[in-house]
Amino acid sequence: MLIIRPLLLAFVLIYLLPAALATGLWWMGQHPTSWSKADWSSASLLPLAGEDKDAAVYILAARTGGLKGALSEHSWIVTKAPGAQRYERYDKVGWGMPIRHNGYAADGRWYSNEPRVVAALHGRAAEAALPDIARAIQSYPFAARGGYRIFPGPNSNSFVAHVLREVPALGAVLPPAAVGRDYPTDGRLVRLDREARQFSVSLFGYAGLSIGMQSGFEVNLLGLVAGIDPFRWQIKIPAFGAFGFAPRIA
Repeated sequence: MLIIRPLLLAFVLIYLLPAALATGLWWMGQHPTSWSKADWSSASLLPLAGEDKDAAVYILAARTGGLKGALSEHSWIVTKAPGAQRYERYDKVGWGMPIRHNGYAADGRWYSNEPRVVAALHGRAAEAALPDIARAIQSYPFAARGGYRIFPGPNSNSFVAHVLREVPALGAVLPPAAVGRDYPTDGRLVRLDREARQFSVSLFGYAGLSIGMQSGFEVNLLGLVAGIDPFRWQIKIPAFGAFGFAPRIA
């Protein structure tokens, strides 16, 4: 009993309180009430594909729609071959085609929410990674219709996280608010990635632990992620995401 009370208090303060605050702030904000009323246009975040002759790879994320946007983001993959005049975008969604290809602008807003770049490769590094990314997209085990579940996954973030794990050259993990990223799409509950120097444990996405050079230290409870990243001077707050506190250098 002496142990349970402090753990319960920690859970309320670290996880439930930020989630409740984020939900309240989101509810008071202005958001589209339906899919048809949302803005899906380009945010002009990426350079024009035709003006950039090199290969490029981007991982983007934006807050999702409805009240769940208070707690979670949607992520997607954008690629461009050398000399290509357009980007190729890949999303996993819960409606329509299982893997949506070019269903939206490469850097389009998601339910009116501005996207941001989570990871990027350019030039020769991107060109070398393109075949591996294509294979990872093709190998996604939940690509068929019906292979989508909002929580704990597999969902849109589970798909992108699968590609990131299969292509270490991307050198990134999805942000803490990308609910579903920790779902074990290959069924492995314990994972040690020596190349990425990452160790993770997942209870089918409902809870998990990650330690490594890419993520720092994270604890996932019911899709809410808290942690610290000493390598990037970040603190990770459930529902809100990661915040940097890099020291000033004279």
